[in-house]
Amino acid sequence: MTRKIISVALLVCALVPSFAVGAGDHVKLDRAPVNLNNTESLQRGAALFVNYCLNCHSANYMRYNRLQDIGLSNKEILDNLVFSGGKVGDLMKNTMDAGEAKVWFGAQPPDLTVIARSRASEAGSGADWLYTYLRTFYRDASRPTGWNNTTFPNVGMPHALWELQGEQVLKAGQMQADGYTASVEKPVLAKPGKLSALEYDRAVGDLVNYLVYMGEPAAKSRKTIGLIVMGFLFLLIPLIYALKVNFWKDIH
Repeated sequence: MTRKIISVALLVCALVPSFAVGAGDHVKLDRAPVNLNNTESLQRGAALFVNYCLNCHSANYMRYNRLQDIGLSNKEILDNLVFSGGKVGDLMKNTMDAGEAKVWFGAQPPDLTVIARSRASEAGSGADWLYTYLRTFYRDASRPTGWNNTTFPNVGMPHALWELQGEQVLKAGQMQADGYTASVEKPVLAKPGKLSALEYDRAVGDLVNYLVYMGEPAAKSRKTIGLIVMGFLFLLIPLIYALKVNFWKDIH
């Protein structure tokens, strides 16, 4: 009997991750314009993150001075991105009380340091998920925050960027995929925000670009070093082959 219980428990544990991944796979994700070589985009994304995300979320594994990698000086970081009176070498923490956060949102907002990596699934990359998610909020009076999201249904987070995007509402529409047409409800802009639709998409693209960078700030350096090492090994192959031929010439 005990063995049966253990077997069932192991089976359930094995299936849970696949259910969790599959739950979001039905959403069609838009391609995020990620370019880690675009330092201007990363700088704009960092500014959006500090102004709109860091009030509730934190990035406890990222330091402000790491933004030197995207072309900012310590003075620029301190003057434009550090608003808490801290130092440029501090971690990017927020000041929201964990207890108050649970009361307001039902749970403490998650740390965003590696959110772009953790949201990857079979439906697309974590960047694609974030890019789609931040553009699919809509007004929903039945939700405690007054907001809902088609990419993350019944999400507890309000639309932090609503002043920029404006307010969307759900309207009936059609979606085509794999030769089939299905009726769906899609968010449609009902009240414009400070930015046009194109400008808002670009702003979200900058923010997502920064979130991808923040998940692995050393990614660019790592790839550069990898290419250098592969190039060195490629140049070393003829020398190794010549050494092998010279070593074995008397034997063959």
